[in-house]
Amino acid sequence: MQDTLKSLRYAVRGKTLAKYLGLLTVMMASLALAPLAVSIWFGEYHLSQRYVVVIVLLLAVGVPSLRIQPPSDIQHNESLVITALAFLATPLIMSYPMMASGLSFIDAWFEAVSAVTTTGLTTVANLEQMPYTFLFARAWMQWYGGLGIVILSVAIVMNHHITLRRLVNPEGETMMTTTRIYARRMLAVYIVLTLLGLGILMLLLDNSFYALTYTLASVSTGGFSPLGSSLAELSWPVQVVVMVLSLLGAIPFILYYRLTRGSWRELLADIEVRTLLGIILLLALLLTVTLGTSIDEMGWQQALYHGSLLSISAQTATGFTSLDINSLNSISLGLLMVAMVIGGGVGSTAGGFKILRLLILFRLIQFLIQRASMPPHAVVEPKLAGRVLDDREIARALLLIILFMITITVSWLAFLAYGYAPFPALFEVVSATATAGLSSGITSQDLEAPLKLVLCIDMLLGRVEIIALLVVLYPGTWLGKRTE
Repeated sequence: MQDTLKSLRYAVRGKTLAKYLGLLTVMMASLALAPLAVSIWFGEYHLSQRYVVVIVLLLAVGVPSLRIQPPSDIQHNESLVITALAFLATPLIMSYPMMASGLSFIDAWFEAVSAVTTTGLTTVANLEQMPYTFLFARAWMQWYGGLGIVILSVAIVMNHHITLRRLVNPEGETMMTTTRIYARRMLAVYIVLTLLGLGILMLLLDNSFYALTYTLASVSTGGFSPLGSSLAELSWPVQVVVMVLSLLGAIPFILYYRLTRGSWRELLADIEVRTLLGIILLLALLLTVTLGTSIDEMGWQQALYHGSLLSISAQTATGFTSLDINSLNSISLGLLMVAMVIGGGVGSTAGGFKILRLLILFRLIQFLIQRASMPPHAVVEPKLAGRVLDDREIARALLLIILFMITITVSWLAFLAYGYAPFPALFEVVSATATAGLSSGITSQDLEAPLKLVLCIDMLLGRVEIIALLVVLYPGTWLGKRTE
């Protein structure tokens, strides 16, 4: 059996990786032009110099690869490796200009990882004193990290080709149109949501820079704030708009495009959307009760308001907050952890293991219970929203949930080994793995370097959904026979 499996396994091909990673490198150079322009606008020329270096080096590496003719097809492991390497390389490269803001390498890399994975955890305490370019670059990286560097590249740079479907969606979900059209539709929806949010916040905020950074960080469900207090210092209309944008970012983008040919009823009829809204409503009510009963100076109206904002922030894995997380009791923190782990919809910018996979798990449990009361010869199949779930889809969902839990457990043990209190440590690890960004206060500049590394790994694993990084580390990915 092992010999048969080995004969069917192919290692990644250098030409394929060089071609598509080169294209992604060119895209990264183009994306770096935005913070370069901001640094010039605000006169932060010491940062401009570093972005010029980054752009020149990226183009020097990427442009020669444009001449490479890759094989006619792309393997599944190649698509996963390209996606994973894109998220591994981007923070390493962008940490160089971030270091010019006074950060050590480990802290700059932590900020870059947190940005590109749309997490929002930060080690920087004095955000108001940081350069404008630094604050913009974090939000900008969250914006293009939320949609995905690969989707941006397919939509703008890469040529129309059937094999690019695996780059856009390496897990293999079916697409009803060509890949480039799909990617462009996703990008169009993303841009419309961004412009809509920016227009509203520009009207509500006197500071246009804050309006821009909050828009980029909310639509991407990233959660980076230019203020150390997150949303606490902003007016309630701004807080509400930011959280509504975060909620919109957690809904599968393809549903917005379908609205042009349907109605809002079709959007609300989607099982993921209905479940997302239902969980947020339930969580908001539970948080209202826990906040109202545990914080003496908070009235029930305030508890309902802050509970609603927190429920959206946790469920969408955005990470914005209108109050100090350290003021919450253990029940509230536990509720937030459950919400962060679940996350938003598949095909959105939200983190977590996604609502669809939770629904698959619940449907499988229900099916097994029902199957026990049926005769052995009965032919039935598990369905979700009227669609038959195939074995591969079920296995993929269950495997990802299990890997999420293993990652959280192992990372939590590392924090316990350093002597951190169990519950706050678990909250921090869950937040990083779910790419949520809510913090119990552990993440700071004083956090031990090995634990910063643990959180960075958690954020990367959560963003690429674990399997892609495991494929990169698997020896058979690199060693063995290759197709022509």
